[in-house]
Amino acid sequence: MPRRPLRVTGAPEAPLRAALAALRSRLGVPLAFPLGVLAEAERAARAPALPERDATDIPFVTVDPPTATDLDQALHLSRRGTGYRVRYAVADVAAFVVPGGPVDAEAHRRVTTLYFPDGKVPLHPAVLSEGAASLLPGRDRPAALWTVDLDADGATVAVDVHRALVRSRAKLDYAGVQRRIDDGTAEEPLRLLAAVGRLRELREEARGGISLNVPEQEVVEHDHTYRIDYRAPLPAEGWNAQLSLLTAADLMLASGTGVLRTLPAAPDGAVGRLRNTAHALRIDWPHHVSYATLIRSLDPREPRHAAFLQECTTLLRGAGYTVFRDGRLPAITTHAAVAAPYTHCTAPLRRLADRYTTELCLAAVAGETPPDWVLGALDALPGEMAEGGRRAAAVERACVDTVEAALLGDRVGEEFDGCVVDIDERRPAVGTVQLESPAVIGRIDGDPLPLGERLRVRLTEADPTVPRIRFVPA
Repeated sequence: MPRRPLRVTGAPEAPLRAALAALRSRLGVPLAFPLGVLAEAERAARAPALPERDATDIPFVTVDPPTATDLDQALHLSRRGTGYRVRYAVADVAAFVVPGGPVDAEAHRRVTTLYFPDGKVPLHPAVLSEGAASLLPGRDRPAALWTVDLDADGATVAVDVHRALVRSRAKLDYAGVQRRIDDGTAEEPLRLLAAVGRLRELREEARGGISLNVPEQEVVEHDHTYRIDYRAPLPAEGWNAQLSLLTAADLMLASGTGVLRTLPAAPDGAVGRLRNTAHALRIDWPHHVSYATLIRSLDPREPRHAAFLQECTTLLRGAGYTVFRDGRLPAITTHAAVAAPYTHCTAPLRRLADRYTTELCLAAVAGETPPDWVLGALDALPGEMAEGGRRAAAVERACVDTVEAALLGDRVGEEFDGCVVDIDERRPAVGTVQLESPAVIGRIDGDPLPLGERLRVRLTEADPTVPRIRFVPA
């Protein structure tokens, strides 16, 4: 799970918004789509390749943040004997994108939607991602329709996926869904979201998996200064995320051809750095307590815990895409955080790889050879996704640095409580300090630097235009 993006409010001309606009320019982010791409997207929006099967009788709903318009997934849950049936519709982007065409080429250039605190830079033109391909309510849409049957304990007993026409009945948001479930007014499909989600969370815990409940950071401007507020994720968000883990990976492994999202176990040094961060934030982490146990004990509504959960995403940075074919399985087939085989399949409007994994799964279920355009792209896909991931990570780091520099911009010269959580191996006088409050991180210059020890630090620079934050021991 990636770090949740920061969100910024305020007028476009506000200093922080202006700094973010300059950041997009400096990073060379591709904002406008070429005219040829837009023209092909318009044509595709008017005449997509529609499936033969009609599943518009299933009362799907989407559950997303309230402002979302690029709706990748819709769901419907029902009882099946003593177990459950999960239907999960995923937007069929391949119905709109011609392999090798302008939209396809541009998607391979962009790779993923980029998120900034004040907006996003989409993978596909809005006429598709927020229009014709989005699972908007009351509209017939082509989709990959997953049907996953579970037993009474939430274990998978059968999986099917095929193309179908679907129609969402409503665009719901997480807060509204959570409220209906909590007050007992939810209809059965939403009540079952809670039941199935909890069962799947128990199964995740039993196999050693970890879901990070990373809070969303909102940067609020007040009297020309900024503060960071944290919004803790709701249980409904975690339950919905569990449904996405039901799809794809095992099908591809059984067929012998696929793309997995893999992650090796975290190195000891990375976990040690997290222990230093926990110390800086006054989070008790006894040595006999495992990382997974600690994570489950934290409250994302608590700012110190929220900051720590944000830093825990650093353990996910070794994740990559692994391609296999013709039955030759890779050495690593699991994702350490999921503790099971895992792939990206449920966000094709926002992530390039998902269009390919969907096609591979459709072919696996049908007992057919995947399309040539899919097989021809597989070998290059991990490199493309890695480059897109590096770009997204650079955007994320720069956004965090920009926001935190703006947050501290008028406090240069002040002293703070902090802890050195990392030291540059090649430059032992340069390290990273984690402040206790506000819970931000920045570079510290000093000799010697007491790794893992609490200390007072003085802010010497906070420039959101660079962006850069620097401290020295007080």
